[in-house]
Amino acid sequence: MIEIKNVTKVYPNGVVGLKNLDLTINDGEFVSIIGLSGSGKSTLLRSLNRLNDISEGEIIVNGKSITKASKRELMDIRKKIGFIFQQFNLVKRMTVQKNVLSGRLGYYSTLKSILGIFSKEDYEKVNKALERVDLDDKLHSRCDELSGGQQQRVSIARTIVQEADIILADEPVASLDPVTSVRIMDDLKNLNTQLNKTVIVNIHSIELARNYSTRIIGLRAGELVFDGTPEDATDAKLTEIYGSEILKKDEEVA
Repeated sequence: MIEIKNVTKVYPNGVVGLKNLDLTINDGEFVSIIGLSGSGKSTLLRSLNRLNDISEGEIIVNGKSITKASKRELMDIRKKIGFIFQQFNLVKRMTVQKNVLSGRLGYYSTLKSILGIFSKEDYEKVNKALERVDLDDKLHSRCDELSGGQQQRVSIARTIVQEADIILADEPVASLDPVTSVRIMDDLKNLNTQLNKTVIVNIHSIELARNYSTRIIGLRAGELVFDGTPEDATDAKLTEIYGSEILKKDEEVA
């Protein structure tokens, strides 16, 4: 469970990223966060694993305050939170195997991490994770030899190996074509339904949000303006909240 309690984020330049946000996200949900650019989607997602420090309020993950956590406590909490970036965040010159193995670094001492010492069980986990995303034939390929969609699937495999309970995905399909986007969303949905992972995705496409989510959260200027099921997110409702631009954005993606 993630509890977001009266959270506000104000950047040093005075821009308000989040304003008095109160939300609870339960285990096993697939949540899509939607809104126009600058609405606070990425700010919220990055606050959930404290890539951003919030200005006010508190965020509690599985009963532990990530807001007040010490450095050591934060490392322990982050072990169970996977993060998938829009631009993949892979070491392009390294092999797929080594990139996926990096998901295990949080479980090792600094010395073993530096030396790259992993167990036989970890290598087996990598093989199984790559099979799950249909990339087992790319085990020893360099990541810069892969397509964008394949690279994103490597990052998904990394979160599987990390054994994260919560998967945060920041615009994971923004740079991908529609067919590849569906494949990535399928993979994320499989993590949700087959491995019981809580998945929280920032996404521009209303269509994808409706098709894959159990819950849709809408932000506008850092404030919560919609929280409901995909069925609740009708065109009329979204236009009322965001204006016609939100649907035009989805048409551009399609």
